[in-house]
Amino acid sequence: MSAAATTSSGKPRILTGDTPTGMLHLGHWVGSVKRRVSLQDSHDCYFIIANMHAYTTRVEKSEQIRRDCIEIVRDYLAMGIDPERSTIFLQSEIPAIAELTFLFAMLLPFNRVMRNPTLKDEIKVKNLGETYSFGFPLYAVGQTADILAFRPVGVPVGEDQVPHLELTREVARRFNQIFCGVSDQAEDDDHVKLGGVLPIPRAEIGEVGRLVGTDGVNKMSKSLNNAIFISDPANEVEKKIKKIFTGRQSATEPGDVNNALFQYVNAFHSDKARVEELKRKYSTGDNIGDGHIKVELAAELNKMLEPMRERRKKYEGNDAVILDILKKGTARANDLAEQTLAMVKEKANLIAFPRALGFR
Repeated sequence: MSAAATTSSGKPRILTGDTPTGMLHLGHWVGSVKRRVSLQDSHDCYFIIANMHAYTTRVEKSEQIRRDCIEIVRDYLAMGIDPERSTIFLQSEIPAIAELTFLFAMLLPFNRVMRNPTLKDEIKVKNLGETYSFGFPLYAVGQTADILAFRPVGVPVGEDQVPHLELTREVARRFNQIFCGVSDQAEDDDHVKLGGVLPIPRAEIGEVGRLVGTDGVNKMSKSLNNAIFISDPANEVEKKIKKIFTGRQSATEPGDVNNALFQYVNAFHSDKARVEELKRKYSTGDNIGDGHIKVELAAELNKMLEPMRERRKKYEGNDAVILDILKKGTARANDLAEQTLAMVKEKANLIAFPRALGFR
């Protein structure tokens, strides 16, 4: 474990977060947030609200993006993120990230950035064609700065974000090789020990790397209207679960236990023995219909979501509390990012003068 990626308490540091594109859904929970909650006592946790990245495709909707930032923090609190044990902060209020983005862009060939499969998928899914802004591919570089500014050992992510993290790992290796004299043959875990400024962070995939949406085809997403949100009331959860399409015709027809419906059963049913029983009956056509399973699944989901909905109610209509959490977290995050920036500038032979940032 690298000293650069631990706090004074000796806890390893992690960094992850979300682009504010709307309230969080079940895909966020099983893909990353559930793991974040579990790591709060054992790790030094930094959670970024990447609001500048939202501008890459929604620059004309700045008021909505601001609202989404606040709603995401409400969802964090509802899901169990504790601002006393974790640092929640705004990307746009960390000047070091923008400076590091510009420097890190010099370390990546343009065609390497554009080969990022996640970028290609987003261009296709969002139907951007050739109309996307220059900032859209730049955000892939910006994500490397989002992460490396905090020198984490790990990044809890969904499966679709692994290509972004690999780009981050490439930047960290290249910086350490060019400016810190680390051999290109060095093992990733040895970079800091050998004099590198930036640890090579590893991906920590959640329980479900990619949760399919209720359309049964695409990844769960607000923009595709196939998401079940953490804040959805019980009747809305039931309604959305009923929409999951399997193509099965009758309760006596053998079903595919790898279909979308059973992705949810596997991910959210609390009784694993019951899951195996459902799989056996479903795969053999033992008189169990999709409708029965959907009712049972909706009940399980609502049992899990009800405490989250109750916690969220405490923060409804009180933006001042949310903004205070963000202000305090951003102040802590700025301290660490400024340390990293100073270290990077020194190694990169950039002339720099002492500076201090603060909030009034």
